[in-house]
Amino acid sequence: MDDLIADFVAECREMLEALGGEIVAWEAQPGDRARLDSIFRFVHTVKGNCGFFEFPRLEALSHAAEDALADVRAGRRQADGALVSAVLAVIDRIGEMVAAIEVGEDMPAGDDSALIEALEPGAEVVVAPVAAVPADGQKAPAAPRTIRLSVELLDRVMSTVSDMVLARNELARRLREAPNDVSVDGAFERLSAIIADMRDAITRTRMQRIENLFVGLPRMVRDLSAELGKQVLVDIEGGDVELDREMIEMIRDPLTHIIRNAVDHGIETPADRLKAGKREIGLLAVSARQSGNQILIDIQDDGRGIDGKKLVEKAIAAGTVDKAAAALFSPREQLALVFEAGLSTAKAVTSISGRGVGMDVVRSNVERIGGIVEVDSTPGQGTRMTLRVPLTLTIIPALTVSIDGQHFAIPRSAIDEIVRANGESVTLEHVGGAGIATIRGRRVPEVSLADILGLHSDVPAEERTLIVLRPAGGDVYALAVDRIHDHEELVVKPAAPAVMATGIYAGTTLADDGSPILLFDPAGLAEVGGVRLEAQERTARIAEASESAEAAAQSVLLFHGLDGARRALRLAVVDRIEEVPASAVRQAAGQLRVQLGDSILPLAGATNMDFADGKVRLFRLNDGVHEVGYAFADVIDFAAIDNDVIHAGREGEVSGVSLINGEPAELLDAHWLFANHVGAAARPAEPLVCRLPGDDPWMQNMLRPMVEAAGYRVVGEQDDVAADLVIAAQGANAPADGTRTIWLRGEPEASGKKDESIYRYDRAGLLMALKSAGGAK
Repeated sequence: MDDLIADFVAECREMLEALGGEIVAWEAQPGDRARLDSIFRFVHTVKGNCGFFEFPRLEALSHAAEDALADVRAGRRQADGALVSAVLAVIDRIGEMVAAIEVGEDMPAGDDSALIEALEPGAEVVVAPVAAVPADGQKAPAAPRTIRLSVELLDRVMSTVSDMVLARNELARRLREAPNDVSVDGAFERLSAIIADMRDAITRTRMQRIENLFVGLPRMVRDLSAELGKQVLVDIEGGDVELDREMIEMIRDPLTHIIRNAVDHGIETPADRLKAGKREIGLLAVSARQSGNQILIDIQDDGRGIDGKKLVEKAIAAGTVDKAAAALFSPREQLALVFEAGLSTAKAVTSISGRGVGMDVVRSNVERIGGIVEVDSTPGQGTRMTLRVPLTLTIIPALTVSIDGQHFAIPRSAIDEIVRANGESVTLEHVGGAGIATIRGRRVPEVSLADILGLHSDVPAEERTLIVLRPAGGDVYALAVDRIHDHEELVVKPAAPAVMATGIYAGTTLADDGSPILLFDPAGLAEVGGVRLEAQERTARIAEASESAEAAAQSVLLFHGLDGARRALRLAVVDRIEEVPASAVRQAAGQLRVQLGDSILPLAGATNMDFADGKVRLFRLNDGVHEVGYAFADVIDFAAIDNDVIHAGREGEVSGVSLINGEPAELLDAHWLFANHVGAAARPAEPLVCRLPGDDPWMQNMLRPMVEAAGYRVVGEQDDVAADLVIAAQGANAPADGTRTIWLRGEPEASGKKDESIYRYDRAGLLMALKSAGGAK
């Protein structure tokens, strides 16, 4: 029986974690049947289990809530704020009782009759409980087989697997140094595969969706808002990001404190917001994303913000900082004072915040687990707090490098390629004080690891190795290191707070010989190194072009097309060079298109999708409004048109040919490219309006996509919009205002010579009628 009760408690706790947000969301959208059903299933499950375990008080509470929710499900009652509050109160009491059962204590003292009466609409309602019963002939899906293990046991297993990985790395190093033995190598490969599978399985047991941390936030914000007389809308993103479950528990309190502060004295009251020209409802956005080996949690509000100067004044008054030193503070250093003990931005002390204790504890708690808290705020516009926390104990593939005899590691997931600085396809230069590396025609910023770390390097710049990095959400850049060593899997742990505060490290690890190694954060290296790809590309382009407008117009980029032809393109229209996987190119809407981040561009320069090595290199062309991609094989050089141009005899992609650097090259016509890949597909700024019957499924499902593709905006009969065209079934009433109408018939043959209707599946006839009506320009 004890095991059954333990399972009941565990199940209740898991369901309770998800319910707080569900009820608040249901209050905002009472018609959301899915959320109502999930809340109903919870109270119904609790009621059924209580009868088995003989918890009469818990059973009575869940039964009353089930009755009230059953009324709403049956349409006999409307969900309102009073009902939601009553259900929340009941579920809170259920949570207290479940917690008492878990530790073997008596039920909380008190009478539940007030909670049960609050569920009633004013009159007694007798409702038969609704049970979830599978449909006839269907079996309920089998639940996955699970067992419950202590976190301590998982920690021990994970630690053992980490030691196995380190031992395997050391064994791999010794095998490389020993004479080759095929049988030993084969056994080692099998052992490596087994360890990798075990590592993945154990790692997944410790990972948990951060959604479990977020589910209670809407409920908490709702309660705080009601207590403070404010209106706050919560927007949550990134719940599918996974984090070590131990880390989730360790950041729960810091996150809760930040959100309470944001609601209490960050977001203004509705009256104050209206005076400030804002809408009455404040917005609190909470999001999570993974960046390298860190999880970034952003908490952003659109409230009054933090005044850094006032913080400095309070810090000086409190004796926390010296007045002379404070005068030299940067805006970021001023805002960092919010984490000093005893300082608060609150105007008054409340039960929620304002005593100056809390933010210093938040910072210390986050730093204790190897994380960082950052703050950015604009007075009058809002505040953003960012928690940077590591993934704790994890194993990642990495590349070890060295500079001045010191070893470091770089996550392999961020590495694009590795090249020698003195290679034939690589050139190094400095433009505007910044380093630029041109690698096979691709220009990327170049930074030296020795310069970033302040270390001495005996290796000349031209003999270093360039590691091309593409950090998550960042620009590509080249990192110059003295030497590179092995690719191997490393066990990563949080580094000390002082180390993490530098912004360039993601954790610490051990080499195969047991020596400590710091793991770089590629995005942090880029920021500290001052990488600004777009600015450097623009500077390089201006520096390479002639100072006069006439000379700039003659500057071209010389390259080989995918067909091997030598071509040139005016430099002024080339925005940047991109490289994407071949899977990003697809045939869509009549032409090749390429996905670049959140943008989909027409792709020229390619007649098919047969790309070598599975990658596509392309120029990103820009006319100031639109963008077009142009695929190419490799860049030859930057050049100028010094000779006469022999113009083509007809319009097309190639406008002419000229001698460039002593060899003929085809000149591309950028105007023609944009006219044929953008202009032809462009729609009118104000498309014509076509009215379709809203109650005709065929019209809506089959015909509507064709009409919209022809350039029309489709409206229904209930929309109060003047239509330029009406499409109706033959026999329907003609529009009273005499709007032009296309009549559709269901039979292939017309009923007579005067029948001008179109067969509903006569695609060519329909398109012709739409075009003649002016919809397709």
